[in-house]
Amino acid sequence: METQRTINRDFSLSGKGLQTGKKVEVFFYPEEENKGIILKRKDFPKNEPLVLGSGGLKFNSSRRSIVGKGKNSVETIEHVLASLHGLGIDNARIEMTGSEPPGMDGSAKIFTEAIRKAGIKEQKEERRYLRITKPLWVEDKEAFVGIFPSDKFKVSFLIDYPVASIGRQTFSGEIEPEIFEKEIASARTFCLKEQALLLLKMGFGKGANVKNTLVMDADGPMDNELRFPDEPVRHKVLDLIGDLYLLGRPLKARVVGVRSGHRLNLKLMEKLKKEYACK
Repeated sequence: METQRTINRDFSLSGKGLQTGKKVEVFFYPEEENKGIILKRKDFPKNEPLVLGSGGLKFNSSRRSIVGKGKNSVETIEHVLASLHGLGIDNARIEMTGSEPPGMDGSAKIFTEAIRKAGIKEQKEERRYLRITKPLWVEDKEAFVGIFPSDKFKVSFLIDYPVASIGRQTFSGEIEPEIFEKEIASARTFCLKEQALLLLKMGFGKGANVKNTLVMDADGPMDNELRFPDEPVRHKVLDLIGDLYLLGRPLKARVVGVRSGHRLNLKLMEKLKKEYACK
């Protein structure tokens, strides 16, 4: 029997939020069995906690994942959730001093390392997997993300960008803690060079720079080096793993993404929530 897991002790990390550019701190706390993943804003202490997987929880997205509504919402949470999902953490409470966690290096690496340093505690209750029993998918023009029955958690992804330094990239594999740590966690967020200024004008990425975001031109990342030859597609997998954990349950499923992003991922999450999470 696989049992649930939590972190062994509490810890915190601080830095600037990728979107707001404001200094923020995120606190990780252990939780009891069957409590799930809980998100809370420390700057609004009277707010009700956001329990992932609960029926009334709303998802929203543009270029990042948003959970909740108004002042009782958190954004850009996907890298934290990817760390929890990838390491198999079932129960934890995450509290933030702002609307988003710190961006760190633009990946899930530092969150993952901090969880490992704090330690992972095996609990007594059995893991409560979300087992997919029939195919579900959403699509928009050439973008697609779907989920299919499987006895393992597997992710396949394809991206295709009209810039020579990215082009067509694919990744496919079973997601286990060791694979996640080695192959996925350190892949950083990216954007095309021509998108960078546009995003800033739109109010996004105020805490982003060429060190925590791969700004890709034809020759590669500006003032940076790739950690993997196919780092962009690996980061897309990281984001998808994080978005999938908005349901608050580990998966037994095969997930396939083609040119998908947060907006389409969260449409699939809403579809899954209606089909499974509220039953």
